[in-house]
Amino acid sequence: MNRAETMAKSMEGVEALASVEIPSLKGKVSEEEWKIRVDLAAAYRLVACYGWDDLIFTHLSARVPGPEHHFLLNPYNLMFEEVTASSLVKVDKNGHAVNTTPFMTNPAGFTIHSAVHMAREDAHAVMHLHTPHGQAVSANEEGLLPLTQTAMLILGDLAFHDYEGVAVDHDERERIIADLGEKNLMLLRNHGTLATGGNVGECFIRLYYLERACEAQVMALSAGERLNRPPQGSPEITAQQGSAGLPLVANALAWPALLRKAYRLDPTFAS
Repeated sequence: MNRAETMAKSMEGVEALASVEIPSLKGKVSEEEWKIRVDLAAAYRLVACYGWDDLIFTHLSARVPGPEHHFLLNPYNLMFEEVTASSLVKVDKNGHAVNTTPFMTNPAGFTIHSAVHMAREDAHAVMHLHTPHGQAVSANEEGLLPLTQTAMLILGDLAFHDYEGVAVDHDERERIIADLGEKNLMLLRNHGTLATGGNVGECFIRLYYLERACEAQVMALSAGERLNRPPQGSPEITAQQGSAGLPLVANALAWPALLRKAYRLDPTFAS
């Protein structure tokens, strides 16, 4: 087979993948579930927009209303900028797809997200990333430092979990939950960042703050050793302000603006 034939053969696979038809689920699920699907798909597109994605890896999830504790995960073989509301896979507590789907899900993603969703009734959305800045700070012995206002706003809500290898062992779920406690943010040591929220928008804004704080810390530490530390007591005051104000800012202001941005970027996420 010559080079041209090889390229043509490889393109057949690309075209086949591109031609996979994803039937719209709008009108086939409840209005409440559809809204969650649209919000979560928007979050995937925004993660890609901000450059936080890691090829097809890492995960954002959201719980579907109902006693079954079903939740939505991304298809394993789609880039984040390809995810749509209808392509999200609804899985049960054992990681099995609830409905017929041409896609599979990442078992490591199921382990981490199912742990939080099943143990924390208030964690309707869970997001986990592998950004270079998040990984760098997660590998720092001191973790996130109170060097910026962004960091101080979330420090009181931040937990840590030690690295145990790729998260495919379901026994790790108990330790993740024990380490997370009642907090909404976590640095997975030597791994990345994690956020929870009462809805997709709230979770995304928490994740945004954590990622920005990590990025600023890496830049500050690389700029030199003469760092200005905040006055005593100010990190604690700022943490209280963040705890009180972040949900309001997320739900009433920031997430609606981000949704408008997602529609401007590519409205197909809502299909």
